[in-house]
Amino acid sequence: MNAKTENNVVCTFCGCLCDDISVDVDERENKIAGVRNACANGRAMLENYDAGPRLPRHNGEETSWDDAITRAAGIIKKAKSLLIYGFSSSASEAQRLAVALGDKLGATLDTTSSVCHGPSGLAMQAAGESTCTLGEVKNRADLLLFWGCNPVVSHGRHLSRYSLMPRGRYTVGGRAERRMIVVDVRRTQSARASDLFLRVEQGTDFEILHALRYILRGGKLRGPVGGVPEEALSSLAGELKSCRYGAAFMGMGLTMTEGRDMNARELFSLVTELNEYTRFCVIPMRGHGNVTGADQVFTWQTGFPFAVNLSRGYPRYGPGEYTAVDMLANREADAALILSSDPGAHFPKGAAEYLKKIPTIVLDPERSVSAESAAVWFPVAKYGVDCSGTAYRMDAIPVYARAFLRACRMSDEEVLTRVVAEAAS
Repeated sequence: MNAKTENNVVCTFCGCLCDDISVDVDERENKIAGVRNACANGRAMLENYDAGPRLPRHNGEETSWDDAITRAAGIIKKAKSLLIYGFSSSASEAQRLAVALGDKLGATLDTTSSVCHGPSGLAMQAAGESTCTLGEVKNRADLLLFWGCNPVVSHGRHLSRYSLMPRGRYTVGGRAERRMIVVDVRRTQSARASDLFLRVEQGTDFEILHALRYILRGGKLRGPVGGVPEEALSSLAGELKSCRYGAAFMGMGLTMTEGRDMNARELFSLVTELNEYTRFCVIPMRGHGNVTGADQVFTWQTGFPFAVNLSRGYPRYGPGEYTAVDMLANREADAALILSSDPGAHFPKGAAEYLKKIPTIVLDPERSVSAESAAVWFPVAKYGVDCSGTAYRMDAIPVYARAFLRACRMSDEEVLTRVVAEAAS
């Protein structure tokens, strides 16, 4: 085997974007022979990726790249209400092109944020966000609060590389100098690794967060809130305001349960108020590798992070109206362009079934439910593996993910460039 080792590879599986991965590459076969430093999720993504040549498919049949581009452009030209969705597993360069395409065509644009951390964006707009970088957490934080998330499973190296375990500039003792608190509805793997676990009743996050804010202002509770005794909440509030540097991490257990953006808003408000006593920050635990980048690109190009309609020639923001699930469930889209996402597998039944009835273009390195039913599927290269691109870490720090395998297929950026040019001709 003619092998070489690539160091400092960026893993694009999740929002941690770990950039210290080592990969053994079989140059003759153009495939990955081994992966080191990655978590189980990242290792599986890299080791199972096939970078070999593949042809696009039109209605399930293989076709040339040129023919697929022509057919995709034809679908886009005919569409009166085009939905462009996904973005979170594409490089920012491709995201920018997709937004520009939507601007030209008066399309509706939405990202996977609308079904995960979209409520975090709404909360930030309402209450502001006292945030920081993961580097600051590593070097300074002595108290970590994980609310409604399970990083041991979802972000395998978060605790070891960014938050709980690493030795930082002002936390030279690593784990010994940090206290980890987990708030969740069940005892997860992360809860078992914590110093303090608070089990709360489902759907009571807002009430508990509001109670903590009330205690900070000198209030006295008259009983348990959300199944948590008043003594435990008072003790937690005391810990939060007496730490040297605190960091709160929030997951979909907060944003996708009853209350949604109001839950996130209460946490953001709590963190802001804690800064009257100490230094505290909050970072949403973003799942996909570049979902934060999608929010960034949308915001700098349209002024809004997701759910944007451009049909009137200017951007209109409408969560609950211009989000992909609502557009499909209400049968308001007549064609769809899906970027590195699989709404056919993850959307509610009504929305997923309607997606199969309209002409769909899918750009995805992997075969998926959405790709199987697409009118045109482009098996594009994967950014950070066989094509290069920029992604934003969960703390909004841009990271350049360079390719280390030979490109045998077009990238999503190349496909979009050609589709845009053909659609405009």
